[in-house]
Amino acid sequence: MKKINSISKPVMWSMTVLFAAVLAGCGGSGGGSLSSSTSASAGPIGAVCSGTSCVSLGTAGNYTVLAKTAIATVPSSVVTGNVGLSPAARTFLTGWSLITEPTDTYFTSAQVAAPGKLYAADNVGGTTSVDLTTAVGNMQTAYTDAAGRIASSAATTNVGGGTLTSQTFAAVPGGVTVYEWGSAVTIPTDLTFSGSATDVFILKVAGTLDMAAAKNVILTGVLAKNIFWQVSGAVNIGANTNFKGVILGQTSITFGNLSSINGRLLAQTAVNIDATTVTAP
Repeated sequence: MKKINSISKPVMWSMTVLFAAVLAGCGGSGGGSLSSSTSASAGPIGAVCSGTSCVSLGTAGNYTVLAKTAIATVPSSVVTGNVGLSPAARTFLTGWSLITEPTDTYFTSAQVAAPGKLYAADNVGGTTSVDLTTAVGNMQTAYTDAAGRIASSAATTNVGGGTLTSQTFAAVPGGVTVYEWGSAVTIPTDLTFSGSATDVFILKVAGTLDMAAAKNVILTGVLAKNIFWQVSGAVNIGANTNFKGVILGQTSITFGNLSSINGRLLAQTAVNIDATTVTAP
């Protein structure tokens, strides 16, 4: 009996060590699994315009909503994609049901559809802070790029005197159509874009952009990812209105109650949404 005991003890000890090693290798007790699942910062969700005619978003394209000073929501907004805020801290993510994780790399929320996450400049995990700084810089570069484009023709300059009533924007030959207004733009009715999946539209607004309540941006053959709204003033989209495109706002972007957008909200100040559905294109 003593001989059996002397053999079984080292065998059992060896099996214990082996079992622990297997668990660690599978992520059962090691830090490697946690690190690999939580250290990565925002990656792209949805599609971005690609090609020489496009306005390059850089890493700003990793976010469906990106702002510098604040991002506020009135529940129950739903965002498909990532939400990023920098240089403002997490306290300026208001109205969100923020759920933290152990590394403080990001937040999840009932208002952000998985795998989308929320990021703020004071998240200390991973490379979040650096990534956000880069994305905000890319957002500003994209705004400057769009602002520097030349209107395609006299026919695409100051259309409607800034009031777009029952307007259809058709693509012109050359791959990119640039519209420009030296004033504010108001959209009191539905607005239509007509073209193909490769056509790019850039709309330059030297003032505010306002769209009435319960209206629609309608796409005929055109993709939302290929429409860029470069707006120097505040953007205000009415309640129950469905909007399309990538908004590059130099100031604030506000969407009214039960509104929606297929596109991205990229603001150099604040974004405000109210039970809004925001979907990456």
